[in-house]
Amino acid sequence: MNSRALPAIRHYGIAVVTAVLFVLLAATTDGFLSQANFRNILDQQSALLIAASFATITMIAGGFDISAASVFVVAPLFALQVENATGNAVLAAAVGVAVGLVVGVANGLVVTALKVNSFIATLATSFMVFGIGFLVSDRSVLRAATDAYPAIARTRWLGITTGAWLAAVVVATAWLLLSRTRFGRHVYATGGNAEAARLAGVPVARVKTICFALSGAAAGLAGVVSSSRSLSALPSDDFSFVFGVIAAVVVGGTSIAGGEGAVWRTIAGAFFIALMINGFNLHQVDPIWQRVIQGAVILGAVSIDSWTQRRER
Repeated sequence: MNSRALPAIRHYGIAVVTAVLFVLLAATTDGFLSQANFRNILDQQSALLIAASFATITMIAGGFDISAASVFVVAPLFALQVENATGNAVLAAAVGVAVGLVVGVANGLVVTALKVNSFIATLATSFMVFGIGFLVSDRSVLRAATDAYPAIARTRWLGITTGAWLAAVVVATAWLLLSRTRFGRHVYATGGNAEAARLAGVPVARVKTICFALSGAAAGLAGVVSSSRSLSALPSDDFSFVFGVIAAVVVGGTSIAGGEGAVWRTIAGAFFIALMINGFNLHQVDPIWQRVIQGAVILGAVSIDSWTQRRER
């Protein structure tokens, strides 16, 4: 294959395959093109899009944040405790985001100051945060006490839920931050070659810490949005949310080695997976086979990323 074509395939490939999947489902699946189905997809993906947009920035900077799963679970437990005690949904949401921010800053400091591998560091903090969640909730399900908390994600504006609108705002913010600011350029430089970036004057440690902090805050907001939709929060040690986030980022073409990726590609990756699952459900495909196929798609995306990197060198 022409080496000049490889960057284009890597850059736009996810957009092409997502568009092809959309056309295929539209032509073969009853009910796929309905407004209700599209609104359902947007609503279901809102929390994941919020977390994945900033997880992308962290991965481009060379980090790997597993703790998004624990923050997603535990932040709404703190938020609902505040909402139950004060009746103030705005304060509750702010507390949920703040919990994620604190965890993110802690992750960043452990990675940059103690030089701990980011995967190991965030895996360890995940277990700590999960444990705190059980203590904060007294191992009980917490439920919203007012109508204001559910309104955070369930109110409709122009037919779209506020959860989806929040996701759009967060995605746009992450997109602009990465593609239009000096900080974004520093993120790419840090993930591409941290030592060269440091010699060029990039504050590598600060950049990585900010990335983890933003990722944690986004995961906290995602947890608040999810609990607002479900009207409750449950303590657990479930890592499934972060697997969905990582799948969207990797399928979107962000390199797990750092230095390469884009927020819009993660969004395309998220919707590719969402459309695939939606198609499976509409066609009543066995959930077991859905898992097998999703795993194969993720493996294929990582393999293609590795192959194109080798060919470009």
